[in-house]
Amino acid sequence: MRSGEGPVVGTGRTGRIMVYASWILAALILTWLFSGMLDRQRNPNTNVQSSVGPAGEKRVVLKRNRFGHYVTSGKINGKRVEFLLDTGATLVSIPEKIALGLGLERGPAGVVQTANGLITTYATTLDSVEIGGINLAGVAASINPHSTAREVLLGMTFLKHVELTQRGNTLTLQQ
Repeated sequence: MRSGEGPVVGTGRTGRIMVYASWILAALILTWLFSGMLDRQRNPNTNVQSSVGPAGEKRVVLKRNRFGHYVTSGKINGKRVEFLLDTGATLVSIPEKIALGLGLERGPAGVVQTANGLITTYATTLDSVEIGGINLAGVAASINPHSTAREVLLGMTFLKHVELTQRGNTLTLQQ
């Protein structure tokens, strides 16, 4: 090195480590941002609000996700879950991993027909199911030990108690 010149930045072991650390940090930040964006596209209804109609009816408006489904956040027995609305499901169907986190106990076993064939599920009753301001008590459900989904299928044991109106990319639930 000539006199009056400082060290060249980015050379040597320390410089290489700093460059690698910068790239890793940038990749982690981009991953975090992209993951959040994908989650919002999968569930555009994380903070649903309800309104009250002229006759006192409760209304919740859901947006369709980019895959054409209605996914929303809600609560079972006061604990937060994600629901996938499924008018083809007879019962509210809870993946076993989620049921364990909710503290639900397995009831009697039963065999049900699914798109993937016959499976054994376990009956349970939910003290409360809530989406926005719509809250139902004593909802029949099943615990599905075969499902690895991250959402609870919100079936007809809940949906039959609300009026569904679909317009464009929105679905209004009215109780």
